Amino acid sequence: MILDREVMTVANLLSRSAVVASVLSGVSALAGTPDEIRVPGEIPGTVLHAEGAQIYECRPDTAHQLVWQAREPTATLMDGDKSVGRHYAALHWEAVDAGTLMWEHKDGSSVKAKIVAKAAGRNADDLPWLKFGVITQSGDGLFYGVSHVQRINTLGGVIRGACQQAGAFRSVPYSADYVFWRVE
Repeated sequence: MILDREVMTVANLLSRSAVVASVLSGVSALAGTPDEIRVPGEIPGTVLHAEGAQIYECRPDTAHQLVWQAREPTATLMDGDKSVGRHYAALHWEAVDAGTLMWEHKDGSSVKAKIVAKAAGRNADDLPWLKFGVITQSGDGLFYGVSHVQRINTLGGVIRGACQQAGAFRSVPYSADYVFWRVE
């Protein structure tokens, strides 16, 4: 009986240690987050890593010069080495809305959010760090109750070079961490 209690105590401690380790890994991912994209008064719920590509389209700017413009991201959301979801741009009237992005988890939950703030990436080749305000959410899974999403720790994703032909597409690999925030 005493041995069973000791085994249960050890199992309990190990379980709590795993929770603490998970929280601490999320906290370390947040270290150094710029003030522009902080989420005061809320708690980080989940941090997922993303591997994917930023897709660009060659289009005329307001001065009628052809430039690469961000079209949409497409990425796999990872929890450790497991694929747990995807990230992409939302469609609006059958056209891509680059300002409204989606995150879907394999448990069926999802969030749709718009960019509300940005900060520079660590260097010129890294996508900016972003804060998104959630517009809608669905499902009772991991993303239930999420109010904000941050994109941090970006690596790559910025396009270089001139575009020559309107309508051309280019894909640039990137990785990032996405932090899903909840109201306390």
